[in-house]
Amino acid sequence: MKFSEQWLREWVSPELNTQQLADQVTMAGLEVDGIEPVAGEFTGVVVAEVISREAHPEADRLNVCQVNDGSDEPVQVVCGAPNVAVGQKVLFARVGAKLPGDFKIRKAKLRGVESRGMICGASELGLEDDASDGIMVLPADAPIGRDAREWLKLDDNAIEVDLTPNRGDCLSVKGLAREVGVLNRLAVTVPAIAPVTAVIDDTFPVTVSAAQGCPRYLGRVVRGVNVAATSPLWLEERLRRSGIRSIDPVVDITNYVLLELGQPMHAFDLACLNGGIDVRMAKAEEPLTLLDGQEIALRDDTLVIADENGPLAIAGVMGGKGSGVSADTQDIFFEAAFFAPLTIAGKARSYGLHTDSSHRFERGVDAQLQRDAMERATALLIEIAGGQPGPVIEVASDAELPKAAVVGLSAASVERMLGMALPNDEIVEILERLGMQMRADGDGQWQVVVPSWRFDVSIEADLIEELARIHGYNNLPVSRPNARLTPAASHEATQPLTSLRRQLVARGYQEAISYSFVAPEQQKALDPDGVAPALANPISSDMAVMRSSLWPGLVKALSHNLNRQQSRVRLFETGLVFRGELDTLEQTPMVGGLISGARLPEGWNGGRDKVDFFDLKGDVEALLALGGNLAAWRFDAAEHPALHPGQSARLLLNDEPVGWMGALHPATRAELGLKVEVFVFEITLSAACAGRLPRFAPLSKYPEVRRDLAFVVEEGVHVQSLLDAIRAQAGEWLTDLRLFDVYQGQGVADGHKSLALGLTWQHPSRTLNDDEINQLVDAIVTDSHTRFGAALRA
Repeated sequence: MKFSEQWLREWVSPELNTQQLADQVTMAGLEVDGIEPVAGEFTGVVVAEVISREAHPEADRLNVCQVNDGSDEPVQVVCGAPNVAVGQKVLFARVGAKLPGDFKIRKAKLRGVESRGMICGASELGLEDDASDGIMVLPADAPIGRDAREWLKLDDNAIEVDLTPNRGDCLSVKGLAREVGVLNRLAVTVPAIAPVTAVIDDTFPVTVSAAQGCPRYLGRVVRGVNVAATSPLWLEERLRRSGIRSIDPVVDITNYVLLELGQPMHAFDLACLNGGIDVRMAKAEEPLTLLDGQEIALRDDTLVIADENGPLAIAGVMGGKGSGVSADTQDIFFEAAFFAPLTIAGKARSYGLHTDSSHRFERGVDAQLQRDAMERATALLIEIAGGQPGPVIEVASDAELPKAAVVGLSAASVERMLGMALPNDEIVEILERLGMQMRADGDGQWQVVVPSWRFDVSIEADLIEELARIHGYNNLPVSRPNARLTPAASHEATQPLTSLRRQLVARGYQEAISYSFVAPEQQKALDPDGVAPALANPISSDMAVMRSSLWPGLVKALSHNLNRQQSRVRLFETGLVFRGELDTLEQTPMVGGLISGARLPEGWNGGRDKVDFFDLKGDVEALLALGGNLAAWRFDAAEHPALHPGQSARLLLNDEPVGWMGALHPATRAELGLKVEVFVFEITLSAACAGRLPRFAPLSKYPEVRRDLAFVVEEGVHVQSLLDAIRAQAGEWLTDLRLFDVYQGQGVADGHKSLALGLTWQHPSRTLNDDEINQLVDAIVTDSHTRFGAALRA
């Protein structure tokens, strides 16, 4: 939020210079982002009146003007501004004046006509960023000859404060003044807001159908408003110094009240309303054209202000174009409401919007502020643009309005958490200055009633944080924490995460760190069956749900690299995934990876082959082998909705599913906009780190016996199933079983494949004879034929 220092000091003015004030506010947790003057450096500029204007004899676009600058005689000046006119009060730079940019005003001749000074535009004095062709016209009561810098009070600074989301109460001059007053033990001068007496009986019907989202709604009819009136200079200047452009009196007043009190308001053209106001949830696909001209289709989770013809505005975000105040408006309907933060949170962003109103309602607006805002806005409107106000109509649901929080506090907790004891009197004095009501509940015990504007205070720790802020963080003692630290026990069979990382890095992977929030459509493409919580107020639309898999983040990183001509990508990530609804949310640490592109880096000694399923399988096996228990792992062919049905496998540890690996399905790749093959894996981290302790086993001194068998089986037979069956028949002396060849072609029937296996036996205490081995081989051949239809290849 940006605000004028002078405006703040009208409410409370501590004996601090600008930098000291900014430092104090920052130390209180309201970080100051910047301080900048509200105008450029200039001297010699006064208020003057244009008393005559004639066309320049030698130039079509120039005028020769006589101005009264308060001196004895009129001053002649040549002016090129198209809007200069007789009788105007203007800003006049005399000869000798210095303007921003070290520009000095001297006597000059323009096309042969003498000019002694310059009539200034706002941009030429640093009052606007954008240069314009026109001069700045002052109010008719501007005092001629008065120093412009002094009269406009331009020795001022615009201070920008970056507030944390929990301090929505400070998104106004009133809220900031309240903080500064508390920090300096000064009273705050609050402008008197008196009720405006209704002079007409006109009202407009209001119904609140969605009381949970809108517990309080106030409306007021004001007839006979002169929208063509000009906002006073003081109002325009306060808006400008807060970063808001003046539009018309009605809009300027709603913006002013927003800045002053922190209450967003909206004004409807009464002539454009039909039937009555209804605050309700939108119907799916209802159309609405917003004030900025954007046409949107509403969702049914959006709170709207509507009449009998349809939506007029997105509640708490932006009004509609069809009911907005225009140059033809004569009667208006003022709105001031309290919208529940959770109802508004994220709605603006979901429609690609961000407004000052949504910014405040998302963080929370004081639920008791609406009537003061209505009376303040009405009084200003009548003063500036005239009008006849009707009575204020209020619809409120006490059951849905926020209740005053009552929080217990003890002096012992304060001492324990701050590391020092605060006197009881100081605790009470600080919290009461913050607007809280203290009820003693014993010696050093209180029940604290939190004011309506401090919706961020709900537990004892919040109160203690407030005490620390106001007492001063720099006044808290510096001490080293005392703690008994017991080393955490770790099982020797468990691999540390660093070992997994090093193994993957050694195999050419690079570690990625992605957000835990991902785009819903990307997550649905990669994990269609996954259930994860959606964020109520996401950072952006592509970070709207919590990830149920590491794959969305890795695929997004892949796309980022591919878009920058990095075609060979190997990435891995470790982190939490979130599955289930909030009430049953499971947070599971996972390790995942992704490969795409060439098998080897580009070079004269390497081929150009692309990675395939077996490259990924080799990397995963190398990772799992770290635990020394690779035999406990299985790769079972299985179908995953995001993976290619012929190139996917479920990872099992001791027959328990713990992960997936495979190639992304072509349809999935197309949905994600990927034109290259991508292979991914994801494993539960606890399973990937699991292993077994190594145990000594003596080496047999007796010779090995090896037999090679080539089985012909149907193409659909899984090798792993065949290997498991062979191990079951090969006996306890089998020491090695490996597949060393797969063949299809001449000599093998269509739809079949030849699997060449090497089997090795070794007895620990004697030499095995041929009869024993032959018996085992016969059992293997017979069982394989029975179970898989396997036949020895001729």
